[in-house]
This record gives sequence, structure tokens and C-alpha cells, in this order.
Amino acid sequence: MSPVLAANPRKTNGVRALGPVDVAELRAAVLAIPEAEWEAENAAKPNRFEVLDATRHIVFRFIDGPRDWRCSHDRASWPQWRTLLEPVMVQAVRGYGYARGIFPRVMLARMAAGGVIHPHVDAGPAAKWPHKIHVPLTTNDNVLSCFGGRELHFPVGQAVEVDNLGPHWVRNGGESDRIHLIFEYYDGDQPDPAWLEPFLRAEAAR
Repeated sequence: MSPVLAANPRKTNGVRALGPVDVAELRAAVLAIPEAEWEAENAAKPNRFEVLDATRHIVFRFIDGPRDWRCSHDRASWPQWRTLLEPVMVQAVRGYGYARGIFPRVMLARMAAGGVIHPHVDAGPAAKWPHKIHVPLTTNDNVLSCFGGRELHFPVGQAVEVDNLGPHWVRNGGESDRIHLIFEYYDGDQPDPAWLEPFLRAEAAR
């Protein structure tokens, strides 16, 4: 029998409002990204999942593998964007109060008008511990997300933590793109779950 990999008890099981953040400078820079850059970054992205459909991504930081959130790396575009991204992320997570917070995954997600992200849960042990946070940069009134069994609209500049371990989906029913800054965050001082090291040893022995 496979071991039960319990989720971080600090994660939300629905949606947690994190409050307003100042996205003006980041939003302007994102809206100025050329289409060719979106295409090139999306073609090279490490997060290729069928449920994401045609949603395009620019990935700045990513985990080294799907088993361990503690091991992550900067991608080529991170140095250029860091000074714009970090202030927004720090504002969004201020309520957690972590002295040593870590951002293992950071990306932009651009869903075209009419686009969908199909119902799914975020699989893999590395999804079970960090908080999953969205900061909308562009949207329209017909963008709906379903988390915790509720359909919701997330306004620009309002950061939220979402439950990535329960079934969730997104639909852009409007006529303009939806772009979110999406990142993960965890407390570097929180003890690792008891299952992690035995799980990693068992995986390595296979």
C-alpha cells in the first residue's frame, strides 16, 4: 500500500483572501511582453500538462522534480524580472508572517479569451506543502475559477491562496486575456512532514 502523503495543515482548503497588492508596475511590464517572447517561453516551459489546454506560461522559478518542493532553480528570465516580481510576492504573503519564506515556483499564466483549464488536482508530493497563490494582473468579468466547490471571480490586484489539492478549474468566457502571477510559498522553518524522507528514500530505491 502506498503511504498517505498528508498535505500541509497550513494550506487552505478553499480560497484564502490575502488582500490587495500594488501590481501597477508589474502589470505594465507584462502587458509590454512581445508575442514572440510569450511563444518562445511557452515552448520551453517545464509545466506541460494536458489539463492546461492552450494556457501559455512564462516560468521564472521551478522545482527540480515533482517529489520535493525544497529543491528549485531559477530559470533564464528570473534575473530580468526579479525586481518587479519580488515586491508583489512579498506584499501578497505578508500576512503569513514567515521569517524565512521560500518561493519554489513562480510564473505568469496567460489564458486567452474562450480558454479553459480543465478540472484537475495538482498531483505530486511537491504540490502538497507550499501555499499556491494567485495575483490577477489582467482579467474580465467573465473569468470564473472554481475552488472548494465555489465559482469565483478574482479581481486585478487582489491576491488569493487557492486549494490546489482539491478539484479545480478555470474558464475565460470573456473577450480578453486573463493573466495571473502564480507562485508557491512555504515556511523554510516549518519542520518537514514525517513522510517526506521515507518517501524520497523509497523512490530512490526503485
